[in-house]
Amino acid sequence: MKHLLSTSDLSRADAIRILDTAEQMAATQEREIRKLPTLRGKTVVNLFFEDSTRTRISFEAAAKRLSADVINFSAKGSSVSKGESLKDTALTLQAMGADAVVIRHWASGAAQRLAESNWMHGSVLNAGDGTHQHPTQALLDAYTMRKHLIGGNDGPGSVFDTPTGNDLTGLTIGLVGDVLHSRVARSNVALLHTLGAKVVLISPPTLVPVGIGEWPVDVVHGLDAALDAFDLDAIMMLRVQRERMSGGGNSFFPSPQEYTRLFGLDGDRMRRLPDHAIVMHPGPMNRGLEITAEAADSPRSVIVEQVSNGVAVRMASLYLLLAGEEDSQ
Repeated sequence: MKHLLSTSDLSRADAIRILDTAEQMAATQEREIRKLPTLRGKTVVNLFFEDSTRTRISFEAAAKRLSADVINFSAKGSSVSKGESLKDTALTLQAMGADAVVIRHWASGAAQRLAESNWMHGSVLNAGDGTHQHPTQALLDAYTMRKHLIGGNDGPGSVFDTPTGNDLTGLTIGLVGDVLHSRVARSNVALLHTLGAKVVLISPPTLVPVGIGEWPVDVVHGLDAALDAFDLDAIMMLRVQRERMSGGGNSFFPSPQEYTRLFGLDGDRMRRLPDHAIVMHPGPMNRGLEITAEAADSPRSVIVEQVSNGVAVRMASLYLLLAGEEDSQ
């Protein structure tokens, strides 16, 4: 594996290898000295054309804990703001000796374009491209689910003890909200299906993508109806991406209050979930819109843990792309 561009590209074996490696990386982070020499001498560039806090810092922490040299590149204040193209930026990074480029871009397909070009020779990790894909977010979500819900990974507290012990077979996962604009939803649907989970999309009809009938999912147009119909093992509240909506969302749903009434997760709805179910959110949250403080801060919420798990998953991804093949020879 040279690049990590989309969860659709991952086989079950690929995905489990990343999750297993992330588990090993997480164990190293409990030591007094958390830094590993694995990527010493390698250069990782964080190339961000969109604002980000969690993803950029997480990738930076992951690379540094593997002893890589890190260059942070933001489009704002750089030559990109003066009109420099992605090609010229990539050629500059190649000249600097980048071994891997972590790219977040507003255009769907930008990471694929960079990986398939001859502009640079290093690995490309997609940190989010438009409304297309965000593979490491889906991987950290799956890692979190596996840790809490699957036997063999979290000891006696696990709900399921599947024969494989490594995938997500037997789980039913609900993704709630703005599926249309969500690269997190697209990445999760593909990965969760690969890992054997059942996926339920819970969304207003106006926020469901065209062609949803071809996706391996069930679709429900109301959170109460979904809670009646399915025993959800995990529920992930998707951020309402008003910045991608004309009119700030008014053309997609009547009002924020109406959206919350039909699709928001509050304490009452949370208590209708099975006792073992976990509450998730990729962040940043719109508190009071898609999720209340009671649900976000409850003991069954793993939202903060998702952030810490992201470092382990991104350490695993960088390791497997930049050192894994060398170590296996």
